Amino acid sequence: MSKPKIGFYWCASCGGCEEAVVDLAEDILPVVEAVDIVFWPVALDFKRADVEAMPDNEMAVCFINGAIRTSEQEEMAQLLRAKSQLIVAFGSCSHMGGIPGLANQFVRTDILDRVYYDSQMVVNPDNIRPQEATAVNGDSLSLPSFDGAVRTLDQTVDVDYYLPGCSPPVALIVQAVTAILEGKLPDKGTVLAPDIALCDECSRKESKPDELSINKIRRPFEIEINQEDCLLAQGLPCLGAATRSGCGAACIEGNMPCTGCMGPTSRVSDFGAKALSGLASTITGEEEHDIARRLEQLVDPVGTFYRYSLPMSLLKGRAISDKGAKA
Repeated sequence: MSKPKIGFYWCASCGGCEEAVVDLAEDILPVVEAVDIVFWPVALDFKRADVEAMPDNEMAVCFINGAIRTSEQEEMAQLLRAKSQLIVAFGSCSHMGGIPGLANQFVRTDILDRVYYDSQMVVNPDNIRPQEATAVNGDSLSLPSFDGAVRTLDQTVDVDYYLPGCSPPVALIVQAVTAILEGKLPDKGTVLAPDIALCDECSRKESKPDELSINKIRRPFEIEINQEDCLLAQGLPCLGAATRSGCGAACIEGNMPCTGCMGPTSRVSDFGAKALSGLASTITGEEEHDIARRLEQLVDPVGTFYRYSLPMSLLKGRAISDKGAKA
């Protein structure tokens, strides 16, 4: 009996999701024994032509991490969709847009100018910018086009399941792969993680005051963080109340506030708005100017509340209007 064929692919992301697969350590052995990995270009010598040669639906499942920013990433996502029975959005970037999605605050031309002209680390006196097509000795060399906005995987192709996290927790990966191999998957579109808020599982939840009030918003380096008490009660913007559990509260156990990489529960339509309203409800002040002064202590609100989810948010980002524009 042939083994189920699976694949992994890496789009716009840091590579941490690929490391998460390696982090399975000895747990990867039964997975490798049970499946046939037919596409994993970051780890093994597979080519795009190998995928193109496959019959449609040849792979039982393909795990795609990373957001979609270039024409090549979109083409590969569409190709892998055609060749796979199931597509799993693997990690925060494919699930919600992730850190790369913060680029949607800026239009495409401004990003390219910054990278190739204005960065302090770039020496480019002739203002040369890579072109999508260049003639060299009678031949044509091509590069992928750079889209006007970062998109989530499901804004590009149909997605069956989501494995959240930056990167996905090893325990959730094992559970997801096991469910796929045993044919015990939930309904299509399910996020394969507990559908409860992280605060409900937090080891510090008993220390959270019934009526929380914050008179100063702090950054982690500004204080000596108490290792026992609720981080939000210490003035640190901890997003656990808006964030799905399943990560084992790794950041909080490391004495750092939750930044929201697991995304929202199913009852939240916009993660950033939920996180913002939760924090705003705790800010104290008798007068409007007192509240405004405290909110000014919050550095980079977009990066705080939409760190992983701007492309899937109601805002989406200003660069959506520049989608597909050419420099």
